Amino acid sequence: MSDVATSLQADRWSRAMRHPNFLIGAVLTGLLAAFALLSLVWTPHPFDAVAISERMQGPSAAHWLGTDHFGRDIATRLMIGARNSIVVGVVAVGIGMLVGVTLGVLAAARSGWIDEIVTRGSDVVFAFPAIVSAILITAIFGPGAVNAIIAIGIFNIPVFARVSRGAARQVWGLEYTRAGLAIGKSKAAVTRDHVLPNIASVLIVQATIQFAVAILAEAALAYLGLGTQPPAPSWGRMLFDAQTFMILDPKLAVLPGLAIALAVLGLNLLGDGLRDVLDPRLRAERIG
Repeated sequence: MSDVATSLQADRWSRAMRHPNFLIGAVLTGLLAAFALLSLVWTPHPFDAVAISERMQGPSAAHWLGTDHFGRDIATRLMIGARNSIVVGVVAVGIGMLVGVTLGVLAAARSGWIDEIVTRGSDVVFAFPAIVSAILITAIFGPGAVNAIIAIGIFNIPVFARVSRGAARQVWGLEYTRAGLAIGKSKAAVTRDHVLPNIASVLIVQATIQFAVAILAEAALAYLGLGTQPPAPSWGRMLFDAQTFMILDPKLAVLPGLAIALAVLGLNLLGDGLRDVLDPRLRAERIG
């Protein structure tokens, strides 16, 4: 059995190394993670160091990507913005997976009125996108990164609930799950031992895609003033601050915009590559 698992793992690795979307996505996502991790221990300058005499300078040895309208180092703020984006993405996707997958597999296992409640509840939450939910939450509790994370996490719950429910229902229709019930296993044990391991690849792919959505949503919320609050750096807030200076210094908007675009592109390509690597039948269907 271990030889079969090793062979399967080697086959997936070989497909991954030949998949351009996976490779490009992995490189871009790796760079995002590297900059975020580096910012934990080192940045070129303090992120809140203001130097009005050095405002809106171009790239130099002292400031690799130049400075903003307050003389703050842009490279530093982009690095810390990457860290904040990753934190928001990880926590928001984690909330969505923890609650959504639990509800989804429960609905698939129990069906009946539980399935109906989960399905209709997901429809209700889908009616309120992350930004609308954030506006509602911040109207009650005030703007901030924590409330933005909660809003994005709530939006992720029905996504994972639907994905896990659909995938789990397919697994419940297979013979080995019915055999597990026939020998006396509880539905909870069958879900733990057979259903969750077999839908894990689907959930990993969905988590990658939702990570990109979370980064984009966090940037949008910060741009609207509902997410990360100054002086903490955020790519969305950097875009908002750059509006007034677009003509004088376009890089103030181009650089954070490019960071958002590359992060979202990388995660989407990685998710697309993982989908094909973990289930090559999907790739064959798309090509065919």
